[in-house]
Amino acid sequence: MAARVWRGSAKDALLNKLKYIYGVGPRRFSATFEAAAGGAPRIPHSSKKGRFLTGTMIGLAIAGGAYVSTVDEATYCGWLFKATRIVNPFFALLDAEVAHRLAVSAAAHGFVPREKRPDPTILGLEVWGRKFTNPIGLAAGFDKNAEAVESLLGLGFGFVEVGSVTPMPQEGNPKPRIFRLPKEGAIINRCGFNSEGIVVVAKRLGAQHGKRKMEETSSTSHSLTEEVKHGGKAGPGILGVNIGKNKTSEDAASDYVQGVHTLSQYADYLVINISSPNTPGLRKLQGRKQLKDLVKKVQAARDEMQWAEEGPPPLVVKIAPDLSKEDIEDIAAVALALHLDGLIISNTTVSRPDPVSNHPLAGESGGLSGKPLFDMSTNILKEMYILTRGKIPLIGCGGVSSGEDAYKKIRAGATLVQLYTAFAYGGPALIPQIKAELAECLAKDGFKSVQEAVGADCR
Repeated sequence: MAARVWRGSAKDALLNKLKYIYGVGPRRFSATFEAAAGGAPRIPHSSKKGRFLTGTMIGLAIAGGAYVSTVDEATYCGWLFKATRIVNPFFALLDAEVAHRLAVSAAAHGFVPREKRPDPTILGLEVWGRKFTNPIGLAAGFDKNAEAVESLLGLGFGFVEVGSVTPMPQEGNPKPRIFRLPKEGAIINRCGFNSEGIVVVAKRLGAQHGKRKMEETSSTSHSLTEEVKHGGKAGPGILGVNIGKNKTSEDAASDYVQGVHTLSQYADYLVINISSPNTPGLRKLQGRKQLKDLVKKVQAARDEMQWAEEGPPPLVVKIAPDLSKEDIEDIAAVALALHLDGLIISNTTVSRPDPVSNHPLAGESGGLSGKPLFDMSTNILKEMYILTRGKIPLIGCGGVSSGEDAYKKIRAGATLVQLYTAFAYGGPALIPQIKAELAECLAKDGFKSVQEAVGADCR
């Protein structure tokens, strides 16, 4: 009789719960259940100690599964995201680049929690005709080669940006090239566009895009149709593709055009990265004439391709924080004249603002990201919002580590916000925390939506 208790839908439901929680297949737990229910045991026991240990594990699994099966899905998510804080200290013990590779690999293999809870409605907004469930995104640099797009979107980001991707594969600068400054909440890097190249990235994004299309085609339920409607080309959440130039290339425009031709069909928006400090001569492309010529060529390359009803992906330019007032005015003028779809403000800085200026690693070359960059990048953001008169969507990036930081970026003129360094230190648990804090900030000041708060400090 005991074996019959576990048969049927009740058993299947609990097995699925256990699979979700413990990350193992139902067959493994099925053997456990049959043995515990009086069926033929499938796990060999070689000693009394082994039988005791196995029995204990079985008992814990069944008891844990039975308890967890009574808890709602939102509570699961809360537990899983909080549990990631336990793992973070172990990553800090590793070399910075090794830890980064391990984190990307873990995400690529699905060893990260998946957000099942809906975002607060106050965080939803529409940009470029695309619906974002929240304005918090992951900046380029984390998933350079589009290895973990689905899992990263599944963490609850409103959008994820991959890259920078170069036409030809390149190793980047010699190692070591990433340096942590944990007390300052900062990182110095001089990676130099290390990339597997557009062919490899296109294959990965193409597979993801194909999977998404199959889901849309095979879906007949209203709920899934709505989910697809609010998602992008790679799934729930919006995907940005950041393209760069090869270090040895003498024709920058040709590199960006090649990136557009190969990758734009998989992107919900495209980014021209001309602001990394780690590729010689790259930042010179931010000059008025150079930027105008480059944007025209890239826009032409994008527009000459055939597009469905949704049209071509928006084109965004990522700029540096180390700009003079004249530089900022020139970029704003070009952006308005060429009807650029957006600007990301900003990339890393070559300066060393306090408290980094006196740090032993301050002399390392490369771009500084994290908390010390916040004020500098936010000031540039505010200036750009005023110069463009709020006509161009701006993405605020640089030093965001809390919902209050994101809110300050939005009030300074950002429609969307990106983080990276804080995510590297805080892990997945930081994402729901930032969203909750941002929703609280908006509601506290009487805003009914993110859009209402954009540029509030400039009015």
